[in-house]
Amino acid sequence: MVKKVAVIMGSDSDLPLMQGAVDMLKKLDIPFEVHIFSAHRTPDAAADFASNAIKDGFGVLIAGAGKAAHLAGALAARTTLPVIGIPIKSSTLDGMDALLSTVQMPSGMPVATVAIDGAGNAALLAAQMLAISDKSLAEKLSAMRRQQTETVMQKDRELQKTYA
Repeated sequence: MVKKVAVIMGSDSDLPLMQGAVDMLKKLDIPFEVHIFSAHRTPDAAADFASNAIKDGFGVLIAGAGKAAHLAGALAARTTLPVIGIPIKSSTLDGMDALLSTVQMPSGMPVATVAIDGAGNAALLAAQMLAISDKSLAEKLSAMRRQQTETVMQKDRELQKTYA
């Protein structure tokens, strides 16, 4: 059975961006839950969720946050599950503040970090982590890669017709 993925955001204003992760998880038939927790406004709830994530059937946590972006690190401090941080562009610093807050974790407290606003890639990375022990999911990911390759090659064939 595929473990669940948690998609956690620091604010409901992050939902439009985080929808990319939800959509990808749905496409891959990976069970998930979506939550709003703030590292600063709901620290106890976030800590409780992360502390219980393994027993609650999760395999990976995805955390999206902007500005100070401490959510991924706050969750990682409470679980040994992989945590993937999505820095969200939500301030006047174009997401660089969130990127640096997410990627600069202290030694011994890793958080995988995707690009600013990279929710779809976060879901794919979570799927790859789960696919290590799930052959069916690994095949879905391989099929997706083959389709991506074919799409690019078809576009190249069309381009060659235009410029031949």
